[in-house]
Amino acid sequence: MPQLFLNEKSCGTKADPDRVNRAMTDMVRAVLAVAREDRAGTLLVSGEPVTALQLAQGHAIQKWIGSPGTKDLWQRLAILQSKWPLREAFPEGETHADVEYRHDGDAVEGLGAAHLTGGLGISLPVDSRWDTDRLTLVREELVDDEDGGSAVTQVDVVHAARREHVATHLPWIRRGANSARQKAVESLRSGTELWARCPELFPTLQFTPLAEQHFAELAEVWVRPVGERLGELQDAVSDWDPARQPIAPQWRSYVRTEFESRRRLCWFPDADGENHLFDWHCDFLPKPGRMHFRLLHEERTLRIAYAGRKLDV
Repeated sequence: MPQLFLNEKSCGTKADPDRVNRAMTDMVRAVLAVAREDRAGTLLVSGEPVTALQLAQGHAIQKWIGSPGTKDLWQRLAILQSKWPLREAFPEGETHADVEYRHDGDAVEGLGAAHLTGGLGISLPVDSRWDTDRLTLVREELVDDEDGGSAVTQVDVVHAARREHVATHLPWIRRGANSARQKAVESLRSGTELWARCPELFPTLQFTPLAEQHFAELAEVWVRPVGERLGELQDAVSDWDPARQPIAPQWRSYVRTEFESRRRLCWFPDADGENHLFDWHCDFLPKPGRMHFRLLHEERTLRIAYAGRKLDV
């Protein structure tokens, strides 16, 4: 569950409008790259509402929103969970008033909050010093002793300002997402509950219109195994580059196409109203559980049509 903390020091500087807009676009793409891996857990935390941000002096966020090519990015950013002010991301009753973080001598509250909570700092790459995947901060904490002094240390914070930076943190992001997803799947007791959670737990996967009824009919004993298989499929397509892997992703479990003699069973109606062949499939226990899907190379994902008892068994 990565909390993304906006570095306020990367905003409000002097820069020409085009450069600011490019930097904001880069930063939003970085945020969305994190959300692609963990849509349910991604939370954007800032000192003020995102809609009130001053990206640079005399350059409010509305100027970026109104620039060419940003409509889709803004819509996708706006639907992410967000919090403000920063203290809302801390445990109840905790203010961390005894700790200060600095970078190049400047106090950096957002980056400090990222370190305190184990989150990720996010910055506008207007200034080159923010164009990196990690930042070193100076942390000063008041010491509770007779001298009333302070302890000064150097700490590193995970950071991103572009999609390329997010790529270096993918194993860390996925570990957190997988742990949260597994806990969610373990709590489910019906296929209807699983279906309702699919958009947040498996955001990259697609489903046919009739898949919902198959999920609703799942026996309780199959709910958790189906959820686990969906997680493996989600991880596989998240890493998939069809240009390098033109046939299929690198699967996380035993996945294959159906025998030719059984392919007549694997035709299902899709969103376009036409029947399509969904012969890719995986098993789930207890036998004979099967899930059928087809690959969508252009969209870099797959679409699931069926989950339930092995067809014709």
